[in-house]
Formats: sequence, C-alpha cells, structure tokens
Amino acid sequence: MNVDTAKTVREVALDYPQATRVFEKLGIDYCCGGQKSLQEACAARNLAVDDVLASLAAQAEQPAPSTDWNPASLAALIGHIVGTHHAYVKAEVPRLEQLLAKVCSVHGQNHPELHKIRETFAGLGQELSMHLMKEENILFPYIVEMEKALTSLQTPRRPMFGTVKNPVRMMIMEHDSAGDALRSIRAASSDFTAPEDACISYRTLYSALQGFEADLHQHIHLENNILFPRAVAMENNAN
Repeated sequence: MNVDTAKTVREVALDYPQATRVFEKLGIDYCCGGQKSLQEACAARNLAVDDVLASLAAQAEQPAPSTDWNPASLAALIGHIVGTHHAYVKAEVPRLEQLLAKVCSVHGQNHPELHKIRETFAGLGQELSMHLMKEENILFPYIVEMEKALTSLQTPRRPMFGTVKNPVRMMIMEHDSAGDALRSIRAASSDFTAPEDACISYRTLYSALQGFEADLHQHIHLENNILFPRAVAMENNAN
C-alpha cells in the first residue's frame, strides 16, 4: 500500500475504503474536512505521518468492506444511504434523546457538561430530521430520475431547483454544521470518556454517542465524497 501524503484525505478514503476505519480511530476527518491533504490532516491532529501510514498499511491487510460504492449505480448507493444511515439516524435520535434526559436528571448537577451535550444533540437531531426529509423528498428522487433518464438515452427534465449543484451545496453546508455539532459533543464529553462515578446508563450514553458519530461520518463520506460529486458530474455530462 503506497499512499501519497499529498493526496487529500478524501482521495485516500476513496482509493482505499478500509482507510476510513483508521481515520475514525485516529480522529482524522475524512467527510466534512476531507479536502485537507493527509500530511495536513496528520499535523492538525499532532500525529506522526509515518505512524498513520503504518496503520493504513496494517488495515490494508484486513478484509475490505463488502461493498465498494464507487462503481455502483447512484440509485443503489442512495438506497443504501436511506436504508442504512437514514434509518439509523431516525431510530437513534429519539433513543439518545431519552437517554440524555435520564442521565442529565441523575448526573447533571455534578456534571454540567451533560446539559451542553443534551442541548447540542437536540439541535443536531432537529437539523438532521429536516435534512433527511429534503434529501429523501427532493434531491435523491431527482438524482435517481436523472440517472434513469440518461441510462435510457433520454434528456433529464430540468429540476425546479435549476441545477443539482444547488441542493448539493446546501446539503454539504448542513453536513458541515452537523460535523461542528459532533466535534462540540466530543469535546464536551472528553472524547466520550465517562467519569469514574458514571452509572451504566451514563457509560451507555457515551458509547452510543460515539457510535452515532462514527455512523454519521460514514454517512457524510458516502454523500460528500461519492454521491454528490458523481451526481454533479452526471448532470454536467448531460448538458
């Protein structure tokens, strides 16, 4: 595995899908902040480049993810995003909100950071609810329709939003906002490290929040780095 450290983190993640596991573990942003070079991303996290390259090489020896979404149809990729990641968000947000309320009621006085985490997560949950709705009802159906038309050698209809670049730009901005919220939650929770007096619910909460972060990172990676660029390129080629 020969990785060029001048490549962006996004490019490395696309070339080697299993690299996302290493990036997740090391806290290297490969979704919203994926435009940094690997060298820059390592410096931002105070990580030795050689150590990161060694971790990537070790991960390359492990089984690759079962599905490489780069060559898949956009319809298939969208089906995966909605069925896997959107479904996960819709199930986990209410569960985590209930867990946050419970833990805050018991531990909030001694650990005021919990209230900040609860407030930030509430805003994130509301934002994601609207975000998923816009994707599922507006952007995704058009991308599927556009791909189907081009596959049939037909000209796609002009969408009400003018060009697919417009909603894509908005979705990426909302992804950036979600990324900021995740970083705020991670910082407030000391990297999801439960204090010594944490009960089982408290520890479960931090574990679940970390899992939510990891899933949203992968979710945003599939959209920002694969789905959206391919949809924009498909539209450009059709014009």
